[in-house]
Order: sequence, then C-alpha cells, then structure tokens
Amino acid sequence: MENNLKTTSKFLSLVLRHKPEEIGLLLDGNGWVNVDELIEKINDKGKTLDKHLLETIVDTNDKKRFAFNEDKTKIRASQGHSVEIDLNLQPIQPPAVLYHGTATRFVESIMKNGLQKQQRQHVHLSEKLETATAVGARHGKPTILIVDANQMQEDGFIFYKSENNVWLTDNVAVKYIKQ
Repeated sequence: MENNLKTTSKFLSLVLRHKPEEIGLLLDGNGWVNVDELIEKINDKGKTLDKHLLETIVDTNDKKRFAFNEDKTKIRASQGHSVEIDLNLQPIQPPAVLYHGTATRFVESIMKNGLQKQQRQHVHLSEKLETATAVGARHGKPTILIVDANQMQEDGFIFYKSENNVWLTDNVAVKYIKQ
C-alpha cells in the first residue's frame, strides 16, 4: 500500500505540476482540476486511483503537495509548477532568514549564478533547517544555504508563501546567499 501511495503521489505531481497533457488533462488558470475527471483519466492511463486513495495521498503527504477545494470536488498542486498557473498568492513579509537545501555538487554554480527558478515558477525556500536538509538530501549529499530574506525584501524582492508553507520568490542573487 505504501509503495502504491508513493508511486501514485509522484504521478499526481507529474500531471498536476508539470505535464497534465500526459493524461489529457487541462488545468484551469489557477491549477485546479475536477477530481472525478482526474480519477477517470488516471485510470484510463492504466493506473489505479479512487477518491479514497486520492484523499489518503492528500492527507498524508508530508510536504502537503496537494490541496482540495472546500467541497473536495477539485484538486491542485500547492506549488512547484513548471506550467504557467496563478496560485493567487499574495505578497507577504518573510522571516529575516530563509533556507535553501541543495546537493553539495550544485553549490559552486549557485554561488556563481544565484538561485534560479529554472523550469519552475519560483525559487523554493524554507523557514526550517530540517525541511531544507530533507530537500537537499533528495539530490545527493545535502548542504544548506542561508538566504538574507530581510535584505532582499528591503531591496524590493517580493516573497509569497504557498499553502504548504514553502516560501517562494523569483530568484536569489548571490549577494543574499551564505553557506
């Protein structure tokens, strides 16, 4: 069961964040899709999904990657999209310091070019060292970068906070990063 949860969760991330066309799905302008349509299209693709499994994935995902609307008729990814959508996030004052977890092999490039959003809509940052460490460990030996969010905001950078508590901004220049 746990393996099926993980596999299905990864597939949901793919279709709700990056490639909805993989199953013939269209996200609305805010990233929402009809739950029944999602289930039908995933099952048509040869995978197994029902409402109970979908609710279990949403409720137990440690990163809270997915969210339902109030009546659970629609679902979307909370952040991390490479497809253009509007999550209706409002600018918010960040804490003085935020963290970015990465693998040690990327540090040289980051310290040369800063943190770039790459194919995503935003750079992802965390309030907690533990979260940043876990993110970095997904890509190899982890290292934590410290971001001077206070100075960035004073310099005019805008921050957002997603529903699942990921801090988002367009980029982080090298001058705001410390190892």
